[in-house]
Amino acid sequence: MERRKLIGAAVGLAVLPVGWALWQVVDGGAGGAGGDWHTDAGPLEQAFPQLGPLTGAQWVSSRDNDRDLPSPELVISGFCRLGPGKLDELTAAHAFVPEGPPDDFSSWFEKPLEGEGPKDPQWIRSPELDRDGSGRTTHLWFDRRSDTVRFWALNPYG
Repeated sequence: MERRKLIGAAVGLAVLPVGWALWQVVDGGAGGAGGDWHTDAGPLEQAFPQLGPLTGAQWVSSRDNDRDLPSPELVISGFCRLGPGKLDELTAAHAFVPEGPPDDFSSWFEKPLEGEGPKDPQWIRSPELDRDGSGRTTHLWFDRRSDTVRFWALNPYG
């Protein structure tokens, strides 16, 4: 019995790196300059359906690492661009206030995003579009000049 457990554990350990490599290929891995962030907008459109089609994605995840103990919670953070006219639609339907995100990317996995995003943004935010509760949190900030969204979300997929 002990030998079967040992063989099973060895096979499992051999499969883990293969699974991680396949995930990188299927997911597109981390892209961008230097390969430090994701560029696929699909997961963001799934996380933030109210924003519609998105482009120009640059984002990172708390699960983008080689750490021994993966986090049970998923955080995604980054930037993307809204489709034409979408920010006008959102500002007509929701109350916005001038407010920007924290200036720094404080988590270890957000470091690739430092210095990225729009130049001299004029951030606005709508508390109506943010989510907080049931183990899920989303914060969205919008730059009027570039139609860029800065986002930070905990467990965005539920």
